[in-house]
Amino acid sequence: MALIKFPTKTVNSDAVNPYVNSIFDSFFNDSFITDRLVTRVPAVNISETQNAFRIELAAPGLQKSDFKINVDKNLITISVEKKEEVTTEEKLYSKREFSYSSFTRSFTLPETVDYNSIDAAYTDGVLSVSVGKKEDAIVAKRLIEVK
Repeated sequence: MALIKFPTKTVNSDAVNPYVNSIFDSFFNDSFITDRLVTRVPAVNISETQNAFRIELAAPGLQKSDFKINVDKNLITISVEKKEEVTTEEKLYSKREFSYSSFTRSFTLPETVDYNSIDAAYTDGVLSVSVGKKEDAIVAKRLIEVK
């Protein structure tokens, strides 16, 4: 059995003017408005292998040149700032639409990171950043026999 929560209204919520709340609800639930009000931060997957850490960032529609990856001490920052401008010239007027998309994601790196072995690749809308580990941080696996 599943529990489903329905929105509850108080008795006096629409008592003053029942149309005002419905107008504001439809205005703020409009996709044109909400697309511009909501900031979009790409989803991230972080995994660890024996030799490296891997950061995968889902950012479709961008190009390799849009990304900036900075490493400062133990902090890696991935950022994008992209500006698109579409201009349509018609009869006596001009219509312009601007689109800005930017985000910044920062991650704290552990002490076991080898700063000389950080690589990044952007393929099929996914940015993959590989952060290598120091040699002394890579633990050798072995089987321990119980005596």
